[in-house]
Parts: sequence; C-alpha cells; structure tokens
Amino acid sequence: MKELLRLLAEDASGSELARVAGDDAVARDLVLRIRAGIDASKKREAELTALVEVAGELASASDPGGVLDTIVHRARTLVGADVSYLTLYDGARGDTYMRATDGSLSVAFQQLRLPLGAGLGGLVASTRRPYWTTDYPSDQRFRHTRTIDEAVGEEGLVAICGTPLIVDEAFVGVLFVSNRTARPFSRAEVLLLGSLAALAAVTIVQVRAAAETAVALDQLSEAHAGVEHAAAAHDRFADIVLSGGDVDAVAAALAELLGVWVVLVDAVGNELAVAGSVPGTAVPWRESSSGRLTRADGCWVVAATAKGERLGALVIGGVDDVSDADQRIVERAAVVTALVLLFRRQAAEQSQRAQADLLTDVLSGVGDSRALTERLRLLAPGRVHDRFVVAVCRGDHSAVRARLSAPVEDKLVLSGPYGGDLVLLLTRTEAVAAARDLTEVAKRAGVTIAVVGPAPWDGLVDAHRQATRLATTMVRLGRRNESATPDDLGVAGLVGAPEVDVQAHVQHVLGAVIEYDAQRGTDLVGTLHAYFAAGQSPTRAAAELHIHPNTVQQRLDRVGALLGAEWQSPERSLNLQVALRLHQAIRG
Repeated sequence: MKELLRLLAEDASGSELARVAGDDAVARDLVLRIRAGIDASKKREAELTALVEVAGELASASDPGGVLDTIVHRARTLVGADVSYLTLYDGARGDTYMRATDGSLSVAFQQLRLPLGAGLGGLVASTRRPYWTTDYPSDQRFRHTRTIDEAVGEEGLVAICGTPLIVDEAFVGVLFVSNRTARPFSRAEVLLLGSLAALAAVTIVQVRAAAETAVALDQLSEAHAGVEHAAAAHDRFADIVLSGGDVDAVAAALAELLGVWVVLVDAVGNELAVAGSVPGTAVPWRESSSGRLTRADGCWVVAATAKGERLGALVIGGVDDVSDADQRIVERAAVVTALVLLFRRQAAEQSQRAQADLLTDVLSGVGDSRALTERLRLLAPGRVHDRFVVAVCRGDHSAVRARLSAPVEDKLVLSGPYGGDLVLLLTRTEAVAAARDLTEVAKRAGVTIAVVGPAPWDGLVDAHRQATRLATTMVRLGRRNESATPDDLGVAGLVGAPEVDVQAHVQHVLGAVIEYDAQRGTDLVGTLHAYFAAGQSPTRAAAELHIHPNTVQQRLDRVGALLGAEWQSPERSLNLQVALRLHQAIRG
C-alpha cells in the first residue's frame, strides 16, 4: 500500500498502479478510482483555463471572420472532435447558413443552409436547446432532408452535437462539433460547448456592434467630405470609441469642435455628462425622439437611439444657429453616444450575469475552490479578501442595486439572485457595519436584509444558510424593511445559529452599559440584575441593593440614556435579561 501511495503522489499512470497492485483487487480498485478522480479534476481545470484563454482571445479580436475561426477551432480542440462548424441565423430568409468550419473537407458541406426545424442543427435553431446524437444518419429524432443528409454523408459525419448561440434571448446561430465515427457526447462536453457558445455569442454581437460603429463613423466622414472640421470630428469620435472612451469624452469633443455647451442625459433625464458653460436652467431633453436635431427653448436637442430604443439625448446650446454641416456632426455624435451607452450597458449586463453565475456556484458549493477564486479575481480584481460578509435581501429586490450607497458599492464584490433572494457578497471585517450601511437601502427599496459574517471563502455556504434563516425569522417577527445581524434580533437571532460568539453577543446588547461601569466605577449592570430579579420594581430592587429608590431610578434613567428609550419593551427586556445571564456566566 505504501508503494501505491508513493506512485499516486508521483502522478503514476493507471496501468502502472494496476500493475503494482497485482492481485489485491481492493487496493487496485481504490487507487484506480483515486486516479480517475485526479484525472477528472485535472481535465476540468484544463477546461476552465482554456475557457479563460478563449475569452481573452475573443476579447482581443476585432475582425468578424477571425472571431468565428477562433471559435470553431477552439471548439474542435476542447472537445477533441474531427470537425467543428458554426452557422449564423439569417433573419431575412428564416434559416441558418454555414459561416465557419474547422476540419471540414467537403465543399458542399461548407456551403450548406439549414432550414429551421430540419436536421439536428435546424432543431437546435428552432428550439434554442442543445441536441446531440451518436449516429446522426440513423437517428430518427431529427427531420432528415436529402440536401442535408447528402452534405453530411459527403463530409462523413456520424456523431454530432450542436448548441445555440443566444444573447439577451436573441438567437445568433449554432455551434457544432462532430466526429466521423460513432461516439457519445458526455454531459460535461455538452456543458463545455455551451460555455464556449455563450462566450462566442456575446463576442459576435459585440464585434457586429463595433462594425456598426465603424460604419457610422465612415458615414460621418463621407457626409462631411470637403468640410475641414468634419474630418476633425471624425478623427475625434473615432479615437474616443477605439480607445474605449466614455460618453463624457464624446460630449467634451463635441463642445470643443462646435464651440457650444453640451449636456448628455439618459432616458429619464439624469445627467451623464456636461461640457462647456451650461446655464442654470433645465435642458429640454424630452423634445426630440428621433435622431434629427430639433430646436427647443433656445437649445438644440437630438435623441441618442440604438436598436429602436431611446437611450438618452444630447442637448447643445450657446449658439443661435447650427449649419447643416454642424447639424450632421451633432447627429453623428448622438449615434456614437448611443453606441457607447449600448456597449456600457451590455458590458454591465454581461458582468452581472457572470457575477450571478459565480455566486450561484459558490453558494451551492459547486466547483473547485481554486477555480472559483480565479474566476473571482477575473470578475472583481483587487477585491479578493480572506473574509466576506453575506447579505440576503428578501422581498421585491428589483430596486436594491439602484439604491446601494457609496459605502456599500465600494465594498461590493458579487451580487445576484439565489434561492429567490438577492444575495450581496461584501468585503467587510464585521457584519454590524454592513448592516448599518444597508439600513437605508432596506427602507427605500422595501426589503428585509439579513447580514451574517464575516466568513472565509470556504465558509460562505454556511454563512448564506444562516443569513437565509435570519431573513425568515425577521419576516416572521415583522422586522420588514430593515437590515439586521443575528445579534440585533437578540434571543430570536440566536435560535438556529450554528454557533454563537457569546462575548460578542453580550457586547452587542450590553456593551454601552458595561463600558460605562468600567470607565466610571458604577454598577449599572448590578442594578439591572436586581431590577429584573425584582420583577422590574424599582422599590423592591432598592431594598435588595440597600439603597434609596430614587438612586435606583436615577441609575435606570442612565441605562435608558445608554440603551435607548425602548429598552424596557417586552422584546428588549427579554434580550437584556438573557445578555445579563450570559455576562454573569462569562464572569463566573
């Protein structure tokens, strides 16, 4: 057995392990299972690494053809297939057509078009679900056509797996891998192909959008050919887009080129960027719903629209008249602004989806801890810490993200829906500070927020469970529209907790009184013991302490100043009595 363990540590092959185990069937079976587990873990790690590399390659690609070639090549390599190919959706004809292949030999196959519902690819396109088969020619689940079967037969394909490319519920195309011999496709391979398809779909849409931006800028240059400042506008806007500039850079460039002031507002009128000396009066941002410059209240306004959606408006002023050439510059600036706003929103949505996926994997305990940590470094660079606070938001949490305060945003690492709640992961050293920062959010958004932690990365599953229990308890107790930690609920917060820091709980409930006694040499804690033991009667407590009742009342007034006016309410007094007993037990 020692020899087998040594070979395992040295990463020996399965055949070598089986040889050394010899006739010991139990040992041979055990080491081979361990070897298989190690191999599976290595394979998953290699797949995740490959996906990160693919994401980097796709992010740096600017040529649409190059992006598609990268996608199909990577798909073939990752799955270990003979052929990989990608079809794109043709909205005008209502079918998909072959756009890129890797490993294909047949010209007919490379020119194939797939009607929706026909063949495996047509079924994927019509249902937007992945399908796979070990033997396509004989698989009667799919509607076979002569054209498709002949092309597949000429290519010699047998086993095929296809998965849809979808972005924001919009169908983009289908990604396939296939073999020229029968082979099964494992669930892990289908999921891996789906992950690659998700990356590919987003990249294809972004590259198309970048191409649209380039077309818009080219049109700007052509429309103002021969006009000196039109060339300057083209160069400025192109530099802004290609260098990743934001909308404030577009507004500043427009103000400088035309000698005007510029205000950019979003779809509901919130200012996004200001350039130049803007007067104090409100700008007429609602006056235009099209991409044409319109005169309004002494200003000029044009809508920034993309995909038929009004994303904002550009308002300019400081001039009485705008020439046709300048008008076209402003309108093109609105187009560029809309595209930049669209890119920003898509990037934010993609980031939120990635965060939600990672949070789901972390809280469900899925995946290798090191791989999850690496994904966190990619999504939230600089926010990987040893301990985190978990906040569970119960209720209609649609408005929570929009109402997060700066202290919370600065500490926010991940957020996303999980188990019907909105979960926030924060870099905090204590839950009390996080709960305090989230109090106003809970009130304004109308949600109940349970805060637990801090907990280590590998303890977040338990912390989330505790926070979920706490949120349920808060709702049952009527503690809605507020944030709280387990200690804030007193006895109710201790029930069901997997472990309790007694000292921290006592400090949370009685800390102000204990510190007052320590600083001034008083005995307010002893007075509280006597007061509750006497059935909350100051007179009987005074007799027990051998002091005047007025002295007891003065001490109780001091306690009220330290703990708040409602300290004698039934719930607060119960929590205080429990904390007093725990404090007595700690002191011995």
